Amino acid sequence: MSDPVSRFGIVGLGKMGAGLAENALAHGFGVAGVDTHPISDVLLRKGVKPAKNVRALAELLTPPRFVMLYVPAGPPVDQLLDQLAEVLSPGDIVADGGNSYWGDSIRRHARLKAKGLHFIDAGTSGGPGGARDGACFMVGGDPEPVATIAPLLRKLAVDGGYVHAGPPGAGHFVKLVHNGIEFGMLQAIGEGMDLLAHYRDPLPVDAILQCWNHGSVIRSWLIELMQRMYATQGGLAATPPYVEDTGEVNWLVDDALHMEVPIPVITQAVVQLIASRDAEHDAARAVSLMRHGFGGHPFGRDAGIAHERRTGRVGGFVDAKAAR
Repeated sequence: MSDPVSRFGIVGLGKMGAGLAENALAHGFGVAGVDTHPISDVLLRKGVKPAKNVRALAELLTPPRFVMLYVPAGPPVDQLLDQLAEVLSPGDIVADGGNSYWGDSIRRHARLKAKGLHFIDAGTSGGPGGARDGACFMVGGDPEPVATIAPLLRKLAVDGGYVHAGPPGAGHFVKLVHNGIEFGMLQAIGEGMDLLAHYRDPLPVDAILQCWNHGSVIRSWLIELMQRMYATQGGLAATPPYVEDTGEVNWLVDDALHMEVPIPVITQAVVQLIASRDAEHDAARAVSLMRHGFGGHPFGRDAGIAHERRTGRVGGFVDAKAAR
C-alpha cells in the first residue's frame, strides 16, 4: 500500500466538489482543483490551489496522485478520463464521486487499468451539506488503491459513513440502490403530506411533522427536512409540483428487470415522479421540497438536469455471469 494521501485533486468544484474541498482543507489535507468556471474566492482563501486544466492539476500533485471527479455522469466523465490518462502516471488513482452508472464504472476501470491507472467508483451521499461536514461514501474498486485512499475518505465521512462495497462497479451500484430507496421514501412521505392536506378539517401540519420526528417509527432526516422546508416555504402551495431528476433510478428499474428482481415501490416512485411533470398534486410538491432540502435540487423545470437524464448513462446493463 502507498503512503497515506495528504494532497489530492478535485475536478468539478460545484456544490459537491466545493463542499468536499472545504471538508478536506478543514482536516488538514492539501487540495488542488479545476473547474469549467472560475474557482470561488471563498475556496481560494481557504487554500484550494487552482489549476487551469487537468495537466496543471497533475503538476500540483505528487505521485502516486489521487484525483476525484465531481462532474455530471455520462460523456463528461469519459472525456475527463481520456484527458487524465494523458497526464497521469502508472499507479495514480482516479475516483468518480458522481452518480455514474455502475456498468460504465466497470468499463472505465478496465480502460484505465490497461494504461496502468487505478479507477475507483466512490458513490457519495449526504448532499452538499454532507460533502462539507461529513459525507457517506460507498466505494468500489481493487483492494490496493482503495486501501490507499480509504484513510482520506474516512476523514471526510461521518463516523461509520464509509464502506468498501466490493470490486469495481460495486460502489456505484450500492449508491444507485440507495437512490432507489430514497425515491420510495420520498414518495411515501409525499403521499402522506397529500393526505394531511386533504383531511376534512385544517391540520397543524408543521406541528405534526415535529411530533413525528420525536419517537415515532417514521422519524428520520427526511421527515426533519420535510418539516424544515414546509416551515420555510410556508406550506406546499408555493412549490411547483414538477420534480426534476437526473434519471439514475430509471437505470435501477431497468437493471431490476434484467436481474428479475421485483422492485414495485421504487418503480412506482419513478412513475409518480414522471407523472408530477403533468399534474398538480401536493405529493409532488412535498417531494420537491425534500429534494431541495437535502440536495439543493431546483424547483420546477431545469434544462441542464433534463439533459443529464438523457445522457448520464453511457453503456448498458452488465450481465454478472457474462462479466466473469
